[in-house]
Amino acid sequence: MSAKKILMLVGDYVEDYEVMVPFQTLLTVGHTVHAICPGKEAGQTVRTAVHDFEGDQTYSEKPGHNFQLNATFAEVRAEDYDALVIPGGRAPEYIRLDEKVLDIVRHFARANKPIAAICHGAQVLAAAGVLEGRTCSCYPAVSPDVTRAGGTYKALEANQACTDGNLVTAPAWPAHPAWLAQFLTVLGTKIEL
Repeated sequence: MSAKKILMLVGDYVEDYEVMVPFQTLLTVGHTVHAICPGKEAGQTVRTAVHDFEGDQTYSEKPGHNFQLNATFAEVRAEDYDALVIPGGRAPEYIRLDEKVLDIVRHFARANKPIAAICHGAQVLAAAGVLEGRTCSCYPAVSPDVTRAGGTYKALEANQACTDGNLVTAPAWPAHPAWLAQFLTVLGTKIEL
């Protein structure tokens, strides 16, 4: 396997598990991952939030960890990366307002590079206009964004994921095993036991 260079788009109140788990997993299997946030530099942190499913009409939210960025947003060039990861949480609703974020996403879509988005991460894909004709899963409350952007929403159990070409998506962090396994397959990562 050749190691890939992966870009991760985050912001304050990104979902804790959805940033920590893929970041650490992708590093563990030998890839390079650079986590960036609009307006922030390497060494700064973003706050995270833990979203849990406790029987309410929607998820609950609790404070998470501080997550340290390891690259500077203003210095990143999408062309230098092989794949993109967009975690969920509350961050996607406002980072999608940044034109450079949308340009980064459009680059990966145009170049047919692997893209993994989970939960509310689909809000960024929809805002970038890259879901036309694509099948995408996400947190159910985000499904109108997917369909209005021309995509087909795939309703899945919380622990499932789907792949449509270079795009790997899932509804929420319980899908990490399926989502990350499918993303690693799209990346061409081979893990032998």
